[in-house]
Amino acid sequence: MSEITRIVLADDHALVRDGIRSLLETESDLQVIGEASNGKEAIDLVGEVNPDILIIDIRMPVMNGIDAVAELTQSKSSVKTIILSMHDSEEYILKSISSGANGYLLKDTDKSEFIKAIHTVREGGKYFSGDISNVLVSNLLGGKNEIVKKEETPKKTGENVFDLTNKELKVLELVLSGLTNQQISEKLQNSKRTIETHRFNLMRKMDVKNLIDLSKKSQKYNLI
Repeated sequence: MSEITRIVLADDHALVRDGIRSLLETESDLQVIGEASNGKEAIDLVGEVNPDILIIDIRMPVMNGIDAVAELTQSKSSVKTIILSMHDSEEYILKSISSGANGYLLKDTDKSEFIKAIHTVREGGKYFSGDISNVLVSNLLGGKNEIVKKEETPKKTGENVFDLTNKELKVLELVLSGLTNQQISEKLQNSKRTIETHRFNLMRKMDVKNLIDLSKKSQKYNLI
């Protein structure tokens, strides 16, 4: 990309912002033009300097990253947003998608993926860290969710009404037994990112937004 991408960073830790700035400014087409320490400051700064991209931490004082992105989306701001987080849970990812974020990156993302995400989002695409495919995210954002809602009349015991794969059913069992992503990945000998994807797909297919609802619906449809 020859055009300069102008970026605002929002994180409540100055050292983190310094590290990200140093990483990004090794690229000739990226320029950090402002920094904020909370979501409210980020919104105000976006209004002042009109960046191309806002890279914002998910957990900050005053206003968190998801709420800030949601407010920018609601105000029809032209800025594209990438949420940066230590958390790989499906709840945070789903909330980020719902807020209108264009991307979601884990803080352990390497430089090449970070730069790729920025370029993808700058060019109008979506980029979500890990094995969560752009196709899946685009379908969800575009309202093409193919989940069939069958709340009123559950089918007979044990029938797989959500078309879960065998691996998703196994992950569901382990999730509801209280295991973390890392523990499940070790048990099934898959990467943590792969388990994250299976959990995301479970939540999407079963049309739930948290583990409590996941448990209730699993019991209602006799999946566990």
